[in-house]
Amino acid sequence: MTATHPTPAPTLDARLSPRRRLPAALAVAVTAALVVSRFGAADPTTWLLETVWVMAGLPLAILLRHRFPLSGLLCGLLAAHALVLIVGGHYTYAEVPAGDWVRDWLGWDRNPYDRFGHLVQGFVPAILVRELLVRTSPLRGSRWLAPLTVCACLAFSAVFEMLEWFAAVTGGEAADAFLGTQGDVWDTQWDMFCALIGATCALLLLSRVHDRALARLGRGRPTATS
Repeated sequence: MTATHPTPAPTLDARLSPRRRLPAALAVAVTAALVVSRFGAADPTTWLLETVWVMAGLPLAILLRHRFPLSGLLCGLLAAHALVLIVGGHYTYAEVPAGDWVRDWLGWDRNPYDRFGHLVQGFVPAILVRELLVRTSPLRGSRWLAPLTVCACLAFSAVFEMLEWFAAVTGGEAADAFLGTQGDVWDTQWDMFCALIGATCALLLLSRVHDRALARLGRGRPTATS
């Protein structure tokens, strides 16, 4: 009788396909950055207010990873956005060293990291909203996909500005670091404008790339450029 040998259990690498390894690696990197950023943070309250989005979004993405896995492109963008928030929370947006360097180099009056953060606040959510709409709504390939995506990003930006307003009313001087207006009376309008520019650029630059990422994911197919 021929002896039979049990089939060896699949290794961890075999169980984790490349599509799954990337989100896992990004989640570990973001978690590590979040933990490290808490130590030596310029203002603990500002750190909490700026990074609470990461604390809420990361567990949610992990919980939904089997039911609604995200495209590799979106995972990478969300991780980059998380790092932008974490850096801003650690230093406060008005005091990020890289922003100070750019300000001094260009001779500007303010640290531009806050503006950069709001550009990203439009850029990354645009791909997130687009992915949700393409995969869950009849808008795949529709001419309304792009304008509705931009509107959703502007709505989120407006809600964020109202949260900042609430923080200013309730937090008094302690909210100054969180607001990061740096003396600009039009800061709120600039923030929303930056989000608009970011969302528009994301759709112009990444719509075709996003379609291919969705096709690879198996949850969508290339659509008309939006």
